[in-house]
Amino acid sequence: MRLRFRQLQAFHAIVESGTVTGAAEALGISQPGISNLLAQLERQTGLPLFERVHGRLVQTPEAAMLFREIDTVVRGLDHVTQTVVDLQNKQAGQLQVASQHSMSFGFIPAVIAKFAKDRPDMNISFQSQYSTKIQEWVTSGLFEIGICERPLLYDTLTVYPLHVQTRLAIHRDDPLAQYDVLTPELLGDTPIIAMGPDHMTHRRLREAFADASIPMRTRVHSHLFKNLLSFVKEGMGVSLLDPFVLEHDFDPRFVSRAFEPAINMDMAVITSATRPLSQTAKDFLTLLLKELEPYQTPS
Repeated sequence: MRLRFRQLQAFHAIVESGTVTGAAEALGISQPGISNLLAQLERQTGLPLFERVHGRLVQTPEAAMLFREIDTVVRGLDHVTQTVVDLQNKQAGQLQVASQHSMSFGFIPAVIAKFAKDRPDMNISFQSQYSTKIQEWVTSGLFEIGICERPLLYDTLTVYPLHVQTRLAIHRDDPLAQYDVLTPELLGDTPIIAMGPDHMTHRRLREAFADASIPMRTRVHSHLFKNLLSFVKEGMGVSLLDPFVLEHDFDPRFVSRAFEPAINMDMAVITSATRPLSQTAKDFLTLLLKELEPYQTPS
């Protein structure tokens, strides 16, 4: 079986955009052309990749698995293409940064904007993703600098550890908002909105409740801190969040409070240990580490 890269690129674009129209615009080819490439890929693989549900394209489980396998490859070629364009245009430096989601809604864009202020010709590539993917991207060379949660999965990374203290987000009308510091004892009857059971904040919060012999009443699980905060705003419970999402969301419906015992998140700024950083990346890394200093707590 010989799969053409253009077929995989069309499939990747459909998943990314959610529509054939969006994929066609992204790749600069016609909608019939995209549809034809997808049909070829389904025919060659013998796999159904999309189903149409209420007029929307919905990827099949097979498509989701295929997308995970080709994502880095397709992004890699896009990265090569952009590098060629930058060299042709003699761009004055290129910054490549990937961040876990909660820092991408305000903190990292603000740091990048500060760095770019005196570099009007600098080309910037920024993506937010799950931490495991960020580590893969930095290891493979797609991005020079990554900010992720730990644990780290590769031993070919240069690591700058970051320990960040979490805080509780509470609806402003919740009676608990009267307290400056909240404890498991005070939260005994309160619904908890939490990350998945495997996430470090969930595990450590559950341990804190167990140590206090207080049952923890989890009401909602989700996979992004931003999602958890949205439930808090709707008055569905309280949630333990990192300061990056809290400090860059100005919705008046919630307040944040300290939690004891203190619960830290283990994070890291990472670069590749097997390839040198560009001068642009070195300069940005210096600024990034300085901007992160106020958030650093003892491990």
